[in-house]
Amino acid sequence: MSVQRRINRRGSTRIKRALGVQAALEWAFRIEKAQLELPLPQDANEEGFGFGLEYVLLQRAALGCKIDGGQHKIGTYTHEDAEVIAATVAGMPDGLSGKRMAIRVAELARAGLTPDWMPGAVPCCVPVEVKRNQHGERATTVVVGTERVLSRGKWRTVDVLACPVTYVPHPQQIEAVRRAYEDWWQALGWIRDGLVDGGMLRTVEVTEVMPKVRPWSHR
Repeated sequence: MSVQRRINRRGSTRIKRALGVQAALEWAFRIEKAQLELPLPQDANEEGFGFGLEYVLLQRAALGCKIDGGQHKIGTYTHEDAEVIAATVAGMPDGLSGKRMAIRVAELARAGLTPDWMPGAVPCCVPVEVKRNQHGERATTVVVGTERVLSRGKWRTVDVLACPVTYVPHPQQIEAVRRAYEDWWQALGWIRDGLVDGGMLRTVEVTEVMPKVRPWSHR
């Protein structure tokens, strides 16, 4: 059955369901079980822009053809809008980390998760190593040098001890996960714009609603 016939049978005045892009992704991958069909590697002489499957779907829609459910969905119907969403994700451009980001977006949507940006994380200075015994805990020290000191009328050589410390969580760790969150947010913006501009969704309307761009900056 073609897409056009399916639309006519259901009625062209059907009201679309409004979803933000994150909710639309979770619906497609978690509820409809859409599969992420990544495009084949392009020739070395070609520059990849990430339009592979999205272009194919556009051509099929223009011809009134049925959108394939994919080999993983034999015997099970996946909504055509979910397939369009999955194909758009698969077309993630290299400038947004390409296939790696597409897989990341799909995995998070399938699990119904938002990237962990370490809410409330504050670096704390702690000893690198702590020893425990019957008397409690004690920070491990190391010898960093020697000094001559006058003690009880005699010069003695004593070790200079220091306690190695680190920061937990490390500031670079916090920065890395929050930078990854921002990359994911930009990818969702690209997907949202592609779905809106493409106009291929039949029963879903992707709204302007987006996750917070920097949730750690909002109180």
